[in-house]
Amino acid sequence: MKNWHWIALGILLIASLILEFTYLADYASHWWNHVPAFYALLGGVGCAALIFISKGLGKIFILSDEDYYDA
Repeated sequence: MKNWHWIALGILLIASLILEFTYLADYASHWWNHVPAFYALLGGVGCAALIFISKGLGKIFILSDEDYYDA
């Protein structure tokens, strides 16, 4: 990546952190913030879903028969 890409990425990261901890810090209004380890569980379920969905799509669209080129 070029240097200006890294600079833009750093500016966006700092801006998002500032917004997250100041302007968007209304954590008490959501029910999922009261569930212990909710974001860890959500990340784990999301990763597992991504793996299984991609494996299923790979079997449907990517894999071909053994005699694909012979036919």
